[in-house]
Amino acid sequence: MSRHFFQNVAGLGVAACLTITATLALAESPATPQHGIAMYGAPALTHDFVSLPQVNPDAPKGGKIIFGESGGFDSLNPFILKGRAPAGLAALTVETLMGRNYDEPFTLYGLLAESITTDEARTYAEFTLREGARFSDGSPVTVEDVIWSFETLGTLGNPRYHGAWAKIGKVEQTGPRSVRFSFNTEDRELPLILGLRPILQKAQWQGKAFDESSLVAPIGSGPYVVGAFEPGRYITYVRNPDWWGADLPFNRGQHNFDEVRYDFFGDASVAFEAFKGGLISTWRETNPAKWASVYDWPDVTSGDVVKSEIPHQRPSGIEGFVMNTRKPLFQDWRVREALIMAFDFDLVNQTLNGSAAKRIASYFGNSPLGYTPGTPAEGAVLALLDPFRADLPPGTIEGYAVPAGDGGTSNRRTMRAANALLEEAGWTVQDGLLKNADGVPFEFEILLVNGSSDMIGAADIYVEGLKRLGITARVQTVDDAQYKERTNTYAFDMTHYIRSLSLSPGNEQMLYWGTAGVTEPGSRNWMGMNSVAAEAMINAMLNAPDQAGFVAATQALDRVLTAGRYVVPMWYSDVSRLAHRRELKYPERLPLYGDWLGFQPETWWYEQ
Repeated sequence: MSRHFFQNVAGLGVAACLTITATLALAESPATPQHGIAMYGAPALTHDFVSLPQVNPDAPKGGKIIFGESGGFDSLNPFILKGRAPAGLAALTVETLMGRNYDEPFTLYGLLAESITTDEARTYAEFTLREGARFSDGSPVTVEDVIWSFETLGTLGNPRYHGAWAKIGKVEQTGPRSVRFSFNTEDRELPLILGLRPILQKAQWQGKAFDESSLVAPIGSGPYVVGAFEPGRYITYVRNPDWWGADLPFNRGQHNFDEVRYDFFGDASVAFEAFKGGLISTWRETNPAKWASVYDWPDVTSGDVVKSEIPHQRPSGIEGFVMNTRKPLFQDWRVREALIMAFDFDLVNQTLNGSAAKRIASYFGNSPLGYTPGTPAEGAVLALLDPFRADLPPGTIEGYAVPAGDGGTSNRRTMRAANALLEEAGWTVQDGLLKNADGVPFEFEILLVNGSSDMIGAADIYVEGLKRLGITARVQTVDDAQYKERTNTYAFDMTHYIRSLSLSPGNEQMLYWGTAGVTEPGSRNWMGMNSVAAEAMINAMLNAPDQAGFVAATQALDRVLTAGRYVVPMWYSDVSRLAHRRELKYPERLPLYGDWLGFQPETWWYEQ
């Protein structure tokens, strides 16, 4: 039996760690291994389920699907900060201990692990590996591989893995195929987070630097292996005929293509032309105006290309132009509110989307997790927010709604209100330019990726609107590699920002909005928000004893984020628009999350 103790990142001493571990051990009660685990309540599927409900269990195997992507790749390690890995690599070639069912808010079922055991308080999680689990080279997946993967990802991997590792107080092998993680922090989501950690082969990395970018693909246990590829041009994933997990109920009806290929293009417009020319086989259309007007080439009218709309029930998330509050220019909420006012959503929506898109009203809108904009906080939500009242931006508790235009072509009333806020914040128009008391002009750069035509179009309209306030904004476009480097290090003023949110938000919220991301590179906290209240709401979400408490905490977080005025919000859609060759099929029963993770290519198949 191997034991591994370590000191957590919060700076606890060894004695303190051992004390916590001992306390948790005393709190443990006998528990029964389970085939699955839900964040709240019981898994919807019983232990003897034969397939996920949103798949075609009899889907034929064969054929291929070809995706088109903008940009390129220069690394085959998707688990570290360095380099840019291609799409599909982690999802198709590397497996986790448990698999997520995207027809439930947040429920996992055994994958590499046949069972999970935890107590009522979820102070630990014990996983038992399946006896036949194998890597693609035929070697068994062992407890040693699991422990090594968790520690390596938690210390050398992308920072998104570090938080969970810091909450583990003790790791021990409890049997030939069993491993137990005891926690030093209260976090009811942690067993599920660990269940979704990638498991890599320890032997592959002996004598190699895991955190250095390379073109050597990780050896995984998934349904596909990396086939032919050329950096920056294409990569293929070939279905492994000896895949150990092909007959598992969780996998039945999934991973049906013999080959999954990604081709890379200079920008989205070139990729779309490749789709029209038949070089790629599926396309996600994000622009509703284009969906309605430009899909008229012969393959569409003949039925060789099918237009499918996939509804979903997940939150709107947030998309827009994010302001980097690490920069002094954006640190005053009044300035951020004025910049939101200056964005003429109606004009941009009409120009780019034919007025068809819906504006985002809050981060968790379009779901029960979102608060009602403009209404005051009450009940459990108010109780959560009230201790932080003095430090919260106006509107968080009283009620805040994203400012709307006044409906006129010039948006005069809204622009006057924006000008008044800027004056309150110390900015006045001098010689036609907005300047502060020291005469420094208000100017900034909007960083975008080459070829992002819709965002560039929106930014150009925005820049013209800002001129009316005396603000000078410039649009700067860079290639994918530069964009990744600059956003990883927060070297931007304003940029395009999108965060998709689930029906069961949890630990990832700390990566999105946590204060560590203010200085730590590579986090998702691009706005640099530094909010004790936000972290408190996330902790309340993680430790809510029931669904009602969880919803209240999420609605409270939604208020903190929205009233923080960090993002100039744009639009969302409650359907995904997929155009695809008619040979590509998907199940009639759609998952709760719609076209999201685990949908395409996982549940699709090829059929003449």
